[in-house]
Amino acid sequence: MNTPLRVLVLWFPDWPLRAALGGPPPHPPTALVQANTIVACTASAREHGVRTGQRRRVAQGHLSSLRVLPHDPARDERAFLPVLQLIEKHAPGVALLRPGLAILRARGISRYHGGEAEAAGALAAVLAEAGLPEVRIGVADGPFTAEIAARGRDACTVVPPGRSQEFLAPYPVQVLRDEQIAGLLVRLGVRTLGEFTALAPLDVRDRFGEHGARLHALAAGADSRPLTPRPPDPELVRSIEFESPLGGTDQVAFAVRQTADAVLLALGDASVVCTEVRIDMTDDNGTVFSRTWLHPTCFDASDLVDRVRWQLEALAAQSAKEPVDEARAFGGILAVRIVPVAVDDAAHHQPGLFGSGTDERLHHAVSRVQTMLGHQGVVTAALAGGRWLADRQVLTPWGERAVAPRDPGSPWPGSLPDPLPAEVFLPPRPIGVLAADGAAISVDDRGALSQEPARIDGVAVQAWAGPWPVHERRWTSDGGRRGHRLQIVDDHDHAWLVFRTGERWWVEGRYR
Repeated sequence: MNTPLRVLVLWFPDWPLRAALGGPPPHPPTALVQANTIVACTASAREHGVRTGQRRRVAQGHLSSLRVLPHDPARDERAFLPVLQLIEKHAPGVALLRPGLAILRARGISRYHGGEAEAAGALAAVLAEAGLPEVRIGVADGPFTAEIAARGRDACTVVPPGRSQEFLAPYPVQVLRDEQIAGLLVRLGVRTLGEFTALAPLDVRDRFGEHGARLHALAAGADSRPLTPRPPDPELVRSIEFESPLGGTDQVAFAVRQTADAVLLALGDASVVCTEVRIDMTDDNGTVFSRTWLHPTCFDASDLVDRVRWQLEALAAQSAKEPVDEARAFGGILAVRIVPVAVDDAAHHQPGLFGSGTDERLHHAVSRVQTMLGHQGVVTAALAGGRWLADRQVLTPWGERAVAPRDPGSPWPGSLPDPLPAEVFLPPRPIGVLAADGAAISVDDRGALSQEPARIDGVAVQAWAGPWPVHERRWTSDGGRRGHRLQIVDDHDHAWLVFRTGERWWVEGRYR
């Protein structure tokens, strides 16, 4: 007979709220909202009838003074990482179930402390000393039962071996966290886990399928999920705060050099390199300016300092172009935070036998040019969706991720098919399209040319095709933008894409 796996679960009630509010309970009536639905609320809010799963309007109907904040799962994970590291120091092998809920094997730590209850008490004391007195601990034969035990009223609940089914029997079927099956069981008169486990397993499988059979096993205390301990990810984020705001680009860049070195040291200790980084700058008004930077290989300390400098230059330029209220004017930087977003195994980025690759040399050359010309001095082009060539060209500063605002793969009726012109004129240039007698060519209401094109910008026309109508946003009050396109090849073998809107012809692009 196999010995059941004894696990210890640590539950931190209302963890998303602690991460959002930055302190231990009690908290004022507060709720976190995602997709206009309450996903977490404080105990003080629950006293007034606020519940998770409620719509925001319903929750505010119960308590008009309810403070509502957006839910940020990434923030929950970041805030829980130091807790995992603290647990790992005293009980190796901790694993994360979700932010606010951790699990580890009970055997090792219980042997060290002389029992499961003693081990749970020792962990609770360590966490309370670290400012986490609200922790609840459950010990049982499997993760599901241990989590239910941890959510009890007592600070520590130990379910004796082999007593999981008896312990779970009085709990309602809603603890299975499957609204559809739980609702159906209630309608059938099955309200507790004990009543659910009294049903024949074959009948449950026939009625609810494999998923229902799995829930039936959980209700009976048979949790076969394997526990794979994994050490928590290393903390790679480094930050620096200044006593007084720094406004000079060189001042901030010089001040963050040691911080950039600290990030590289942390990456080296973890045997990883950073390929994507986010830099957060906090000004003297408390506003945070964030930007994500990419690297074709991996960042070194000088690269990070350069990104800080370029980001500050762009921030200063934007502040100069867009003046704001004097009370909120940009005055200087109080803190800089360097956050490695994407990392890779350092072994994948070791120098080759004959030195660095072409991509790295290209990146260093372009980065040097960008340092001299400024952040917007070197850009890369990406193709986006749209009907007009100017809309389809998206220019992104070197080192940033190119994100097309419109999907180029979506259907765009009236858009130009491939191949696209190699040169795009932004803004479009006026051009003359004339007939053989020198008269300007027009397009009538039926989309037909008044005469055949003979000359374009003083050069004879060799061939032409079109016109094709383009009309977008026709539902707007001004009728949207409309015109007719024409492709023309002149005697110099230059191919042009021109369009007529109003009473004039414009050149949109040129093929090469």
